[in-house]
Amino acid sequence: MVAAAAATSSPCYGFYVDDRILAAREHENMVEAMTSGARAAPGSIVRRADGVAMFATGLPIGLFNQVIVEDAAAGDADVAAAISSGVATMRERSETFVVSLRRGTDGAWVPLMAQLGLELSPGATPLPGMALHPIGLAADRAPNGGRSTSGFHQIRLVTDAAGMDDHLRTGALAFGMPEALLRAFVAADLWQQPGRAVYVGYLGGEPVTTGLGIRTGGTIGVYNIATVESSRRHGYGAEMSARVAADGAAAGCDLAILQSSDIGRPVYERLGYRTVVEYDGYADPGADAGH
Repeated sequence: MVAAAAATSSPCYGFYVDDRILAAREHENMVEAMTSGARAAPGSIVRRADGVAMFATGLPIGLFNQVIVEDAAAGDADVAAAISSGVATMRERSETFVVSLRRGTDGAWVPLMAQLGLELSPGATPLPGMALHPIGLAADRAPNGGRSTSGFHQIRLVTDAAGMDDHLRTGALAFGMPEALLRAFVAADLWQQPGRAVYVGYLGGEPVTTGLGIRTGGTIGVYNIATVESSRRHGYGAEMSARVAADGAAAGCDLAILQSSDIGRPVYERLGYRTVVEYDGYADPGADAGH
């Protein structure tokens, strides 16, 4: 939780970085990653104004349609109006959506959720935003420095359209998501975009894992970590995560961040990541918005 994290810090080369700074950098990277992905979807609406980011893609998953407080320092009235406007836009478009609020940081707008008729799903747990500082810990703790295990899992940086196609097909299979849906959110030319690095891991020439790095300043965001079911429980996801972070470090980043599922959280903790922020997702009652 942010309130607790404010009292802790992360060591880096002889000095310490306050977790509030790490949480702010995690949030900045996440917002950039999600809004840039949303822009790839045909007919999407993306707005970033008055301290709020809103993206509506038309895709039937709440993760792809969100209202997020981007700048908690913006005026309360402006933020409240922008949140309300974003929710109204989603409802007009009949979107499955979620309003993501950081625990502690965005607490001022929790009462607004009730006024808008939004609520947390019963039994929902917060989504952890995790940070690794310094980045070198990931490679130190991953099998073989995040490069491969016994030489079988070969991680390749995508450098052409064929590799990008492997990333999309494998990611959709591993996430259990329709391929057309993932292709709508992940641009086919992502591998060519500045600050983006796309990866595929292969076993015997067959694609089995995916990864994506998104840079904002000195932060590398670790995304799209997925392994097809037949190749799970071999540490390949940890290797992929470590590779994305290590390449980010080589590009000048000092911080790696990610948002983790409940299943993935212990893996990332073993790699040295810590939760520095938690997100609650508010949605219309009964909506299967996901988070």
